[in-house]
Amino acid sequence: MGMTMSPRPARVIDLETMRQKQLAKRRLIRLSPELDGLEMVYRLASDPDSFYGMPILAWGLREDGEVVGLVPWMEALTPCHYIDDSEHGSFVGYRDPETEELMETAPPHKAYELEHAAAYFDYEETRDITLIQQLPDTLGTHALCVDDDRGPWQLKQVFGWRLYSDGNTEALLADEKLIESTPVLPGDPCLYPGHSRHRMVYFFQRSIASRIREQDPGTLEALALMVAPEESATSG
Repeated sequence: MGMTMSPRPARVIDLETMRQKQLAKRRLIRLSPELDGLEMVYRLASDPDSFYGMPILAWGLREDGEVVGLVPWMEALTPCHYIDDSEHGSFVGYRDPETEELMETAPPHKAYELEHAAAYFDYEETRDITLIQQLPDTLGTHALCVDDDRGPWQLKQVFGWRLYSDGNTEALLADEKLIESTPVLPGDPCLYPGHSRHRMVYFFQRSIASRIREQDPGTLEALALMVAPEESATSG
């Protein structure tokens, strides 16, 4: 028995448009600094029975309403649940060091804070990308900046973070020649977004930055493999 065909014309589904709409729902629309010491917990495939903690820098509200923890990770301010790498780490949950409680989702008080702030600061959308927020860096984050494959590395302190209307975030670094007063604060004219000047920017916690400054051999070797793995393999 044949099937009756619908008289309605077939709809053409634009997969790229659908993909862009899904991405837009995941974009960040508001940030809130983490000031109570909550951590991201992760583990390594090489040591699956051990858990590691990393301080959360901020919480972000996405357009779809989800609240995510954010940490400076590799080359970006990254949602914790995106971290899923067998070598560098896989996200397990959020932890309150004071109570030892392990949470799968953001704490409710951060969700309330971000939702109310987003409702209050309801920016009108424009075609041009605009600055939405600036937060100071409270973790002592540092950035290893690479301009080209053969050029020297530059280790710079991260002074703050910017959130733009397209949901992207950028680290604020200082041009030492333009510093007029200290301490350097978000909004000072000496600051610039890291990727506007540097081809690659890798983020590190303060303890790792100290080892880099001290030229710890093991740390420098790991950096060489991470920043230029192909070149290191060839020279070895």
